[in-house]
Amino acid sequence: MRARFHLPDFASQFKFNYVFATMIKNCPHYFREGVEIASVYGTFPQSLWNGGRTVPGICNMNFVRGVINTLGRNGIPMRFTFTNPMIEEKHLSDKFCNEVLKLADNGINEVIVNSPLLEDYIRRTYPNYKLTSSTCKRITDPEKLREEMEKDYSVVVMDYDLNNKFDILEKLPHKEKMEILVNACCDPACKRRTEHYRQLGLQQIAVCEHVAKYPDKPFRLSEHGITNMDCGCADRTIFDIKGLSTHVTPDDIWEKYIPMGFEQFKIEGRTSSRLNLIETYLYYMVKPEFRDEARFMLLFNLENNGVVRIEGE
Repeated sequence: MRARFHLPDFASQFKFNYVFATMIKNCPHYFREGVEIASVYGTFPQSLWNGGRTVPGICNMNFVRGVINTLGRNGIPMRFTFTNPMIEEKHLSDKFCNEVLKLADNGINEVIVNSPLLEDYIRRTYPNYKLTSSTCKRITDPEKLREEMEKDYSVVVMDYDLNNKFDILEKLPHKEKMEILVNACCDPACKRRTEHYRQLGLQQIAVCEHVAKYPDKPFRLSEHGITNMDCGCADRTIFDIKGLSTHVTPDDIWEKYIPMGFEQFKIEGRTSSRLNLIETYLYYMVKPEFRDEARFMLLFNLENNGVVRIEGE
């Protein structure tokens, strides 16, 4: 039995995920059966190809190298969220994104894709990377989803509107490479979700272009003609989302999904607070009787370990 979790975020939550991974190794009795870290996904600030969430700022290349080296030596794959749907031909030569992929081309790291243009470029230029088909594609038609599962992707992240629709899930091929987003905060069947991804993509491009030209000047959406579609869903906590129809419980994972053949599970939260991530990780991966002890150990190590040394800095 395998329960392979994909966790956020290798940049903003580097220390947190590193300490959590260490706890899985050192305290396996805390965890539910088969729990493992399949990847830590995300992006480094200044990545124009990033999608799904806007990640502003500038990232030091020494930090980039250190994270890549540290996770690589510990056998933890990084999955780059290069899912911006607004990529144009001119963006393929982005210096920062290309440099990051060159540095991380170690045979275990992966890329999540959405744009056919960017996907084709990455396949041709960086063939060592495994590719994941993004939930941002919004494939909700069962037949189209089955077609997606037959394509050359190592993993396909299912649109979470299909969560808990077991009549559809039972008929899917290659269930072992289907990834279930278990803690979606977005409204089920949201009609604005695709447009929201488009706006976030435009915002990411604008942020990166602004930083390149004016590194010391604050970025303002209004100056770039981009709509702020803040719907408030991203502020939902693990306790708020439990009533949503797309919510997948830990019992669902072990009693329904895994027996059906699914083994890939994504926890979203690239912009979540540290406290919400702690509760979410404990909820999904730790046995209920050990959650209090695991929470204490995690907080204790985060507080007392100081800065985790990243290798190669």
